[in-house]
Amino acid sequence: MWAAEWIKFIAGAAFLLSGLAIFILEMIGVFRFKYVLNRMHAAAMGDTLGIGSAMIGLIIMNGLNFTSLKLFLVIVFLWFSSPVSSHLIARLEITTDEEPDKHYEKADKPARRERQGERMEQ
Repeated sequence: MWAAEWIKFIAGAAFLLSGLAIFILEMIGVFRFKYVLNRMHAAAMGDTLGIGSAMIGLIIMNGLNFTSLKLFLVIVFLWFSSPVSSHLIARLEITTDEEPDKHYEKADKPARRERQGERMEQ
């Protein structure tokens, strides 16, 4: 019985520490990247993975009870809301960017349509 508590504590601490490491990497990525979409990608991925890992660590340490269920529901909510909000913010950045040629290449839409028409004919 005593060993099981230690194993649960060590597993929970490992998940908490991995979540902390992910948050540190996320913070470094947010400050080191120059372009806003790269920063957003680092922030969104770090939040989703870091919070999930930390919450799993708390669930393991807490055991299976109602509080663990609530923590799991927080993970599910964040995994659905964080990517969606990041996508919408990134889309807003792309549509309102004043210098798009400086950061990324735009696809030539008429050329793409012509290529698609050629594929359909073949």
